[in-house]
Amino acid sequence: MALADQECVPCRGGVPPLSPADYKPLLMDLAEGWEVVDDHHLERVWEVQGFQPALDLVNRCGAVCEAQGHHADFELGWGRVKALIWTHKIDGLTESDFVLAAKFDALG
Repeated sequence: MALADQECVPCRGGVPPLSPADYKPLLMDLAEGWEVVDDHHLERVWEVQGFQPALDLVNRCGAVCEAQGHHADFELGWGRVKALIWTHKIDGLTESDFVLAAKFDALG
């Protein structure tokens, strides 16, 4: 099943973060632009035309976060949005982080 069609699963802790061998195949399923930083979090920057489109993108992504019960961090500026995703409970990456990123990709 495609990542974007899956649901985020709440992390209860007590599991190790994904290793590079575990997350590299998941990263390949995401749109271009996503990267794993320091084996800790996913990051992507979108360039848009102005502040309002950037704000609209954050709001659309935020609605996905609320629906999934899994929340990204965002940086918003004129013409630019940056998303950072990781599972805070384990301070690292889980499969749900990649599911959330794929859902952001599906927004278009």
